Amino acid sequence: MPPAPAVPARGVLLVDTSRGERVGEFRGVAGPYWSLRPVGGGREWEVEPRFVRPALLMEQLRARTARLNARSRGEVL
Repeated sequence: MPPAPAVPARGVLLVDTSRGERVGEFRGVAGPYWSLRPVGGGREWEVEPRFVRPALLMEQLRARTARLNARSRGEVL
């Protein structure tokens, strides 16, 4: 069994590979799970650390751009 990944800093963007490459901000540890939330806010979800990887720069930019576009349309604050 591979060693457990190191716990990232709060706010680091990660990819949840168990949910179709969903990008989320690391929020903290909840028992054996890591808590992630959509970039810029929203409902948190939990994932096993083995299904998480660091977001590539392209994925980070895509997530942040989607957030800014939604904000410009008035969909989020």
